[in-house]
Amino acid sequence: MLKRLFTKVRNTHFIADYNRMWPFVKPYWPMAILAVLITIPVGALDAVIAWALKPYMDVMMIEKNTNTWWIPAAIVLFSAFQGALTFAANYTNTWIGNRIAADVKIDLFGRLLKFDASYFDTNTSGNIVMRFNQDVESACAGLLDNLKQFSTRFFSSVALIGVLFYNSWQLAIIAVVVLGAALFPLTRVRKRIKDINIQTVFTTAEVITHYNETFGGSKIIASYNLYDYQTARFDNALRRVFKLGMKMVQRTGMLSPLMHFVVSLGIALVIWVGSWLILSHQMTAGNFVSFVAALILLYNPIKSIGNSFSNVQIALMAMERVFELMDNLPAVRDEEGAKELKEIGKGIEYRNVCFSYVAGKPVLENVNVTIRKGETIALVGNSGGGKSTFVSLLPRFYDVTSGQILIDDCDIRHYTLKSLRDMMSIVFQDNYLFGGTIRENIMLGKADATEEELQQAVKAAYVDAFVNDLPKGLDTPIGERGVLLSGGQKQRIAIARAFLKNAPIVILDEATSALDNKSEAEVQKAIDNLMADRTVFVIAHRLSTVRHADKIVVVNYGKIAETGTHDELLNNPDSIYSALYHAQMK
Repeated sequence: MLKRLFTKVRNTHFIADYNRMWPFVKPYWPMAILAVLITIPVGALDAVIAWALKPYMDVMMIEKNTNTWWIPAAIVLFSAFQGALTFAANYTNTWIGNRIAADVKIDLFGRLLKFDASYFDTNTSGNIVMRFNQDVESACAGLLDNLKQFSTRFFSSVALIGVLFYNSWQLAIIAVVVLGAALFPLTRVRKRIKDINIQTVFTTAEVITHYNETFGGSKIIASYNLYDYQTARFDNALRRVFKLGMKMVQRTGMLSPLMHFVVSLGIALVIWVGSWLILSHQMTAGNFVSFVAALILLYNPIKSIGNSFSNVQIALMAMERVFELMDNLPAVRDEEGAKELKEIGKGIEYRNVCFSYVAGKPVLENVNVTIRKGETIALVGNSGGGKSTFVSLLPRFYDVTSGQILIDDCDIRHYTLKSLRDMMSIVFQDNYLFGGTIRENIMLGKADATEEELQQAVKAAYVDAFVNDLPKGLDTPIGERGVLLSGGQKQRIAIARAFLKNAPIVILDEATSALDNKSEAEVQKAIDNLMADRTVFVIAHRLSTVRHADKIVVVNYGKIAETGTHDELLNNPDSIYSALYHAQMK
């Protein structure tokens, strides 16, 4: 029923967007139909009250018949019944709205998880919160609430217009013409507020970003006394939100006063013409009172509908942004017919690989490297030279701009993302730990791991060296992002997670560069265990940690400058590696 209703008037923004929402509404369509049905008597009862005034006025006030005591009592009962139905409608719509919003958020969250790294590079945390959370709230809750209001007003208006024509067709024509004139300005609302609404969304996202930055950078703010700086930035964003809010009022604030004025003209005209009709005996006083009551019940919501209609348009625009997200496909995704990578037989090859984050600004140029299965390759060179980008292309955090990365002579884009990434364990310089316990964070490497496997990983990563001193051991909460742990402890948990995953490829992206000498020595022992019998990529600034690599690749400004073993490169006095190594030893 609802789907047919949506399809009938697909040409309007309102129904077209609701039509796209149908997959989310469908599971709750019985409740949705009930919510619409409840609005029929809620709206129609307005007309019953207005209609009842005619016999009351004509019989009681004009004919002085006192047997009409039941009419006021009936009005009270009708109002109480209407109130109960209004509560039921509000409850039902809130239930449906929250359920649909939750389903949409789950859908979008699943999409967010699969967006490629470039999406997060170009969007702030505030923008993501606004687009994936706030817009869904505005779209689902706002539109369903307004759908309830509009459906109630629709059935009420139909019934009230019926009462108008029942009492006087002449006055009813005047009332309907005035009603059309009052509603006409609404046709321009969307165009007037669209650009302001878009600016408001981005500026509000900026405000949320400031909150997130303050949370994440609280120690930097304190150590550099950045209180005034952060306050000024936050105040600037709030001022822009305020200005946009005032612009919104300027563009829409006159709607309700204008409608109020037009409606007042209509009521005045009805009273003037109605007085003439009474004097000419073309209608009774009861007809007139009933007509005016119905007219006021019809016109009163119109006076404030301007603001409500603006809110509907804002909700519709939020829904459009939600659909944009649903239509947005990740740049990195499985190709059609992608196959599973089940094992690594020969090795990995970078063949003429080029990559740019921004068009025209290459980060890697014509990179050619071959890594045999079981080899350890170390990437060294200047900061910003492209080493992290080199390893980020292997799990397809980004796709190459040109060239190929092959595993066993097959382009990695021909493998499914899941099977490709299942083959890799990655330990970053700053590993992300989730809120929860040490056990829960390690188990992320393998959710179905046995207690024996978990203990082996804990021991191999030297996590037991500090866990045994904790009152709750592995079940110790670590705080958000592992704030209660030291840098070395967090690194060892990350290594234990990689151990538990037991992937054949290991990527170590400067895993010890942020640690002190003691912590580095402890973590390096865990890393040595992790590297055993695996194909390993190591990025390191401290060259002493890569002396035993099978192959050292010097990456300078996006190009392979030289390749060799530690001894080969060190024995060449003109090599970049030799210069770097001797500089560090000094």
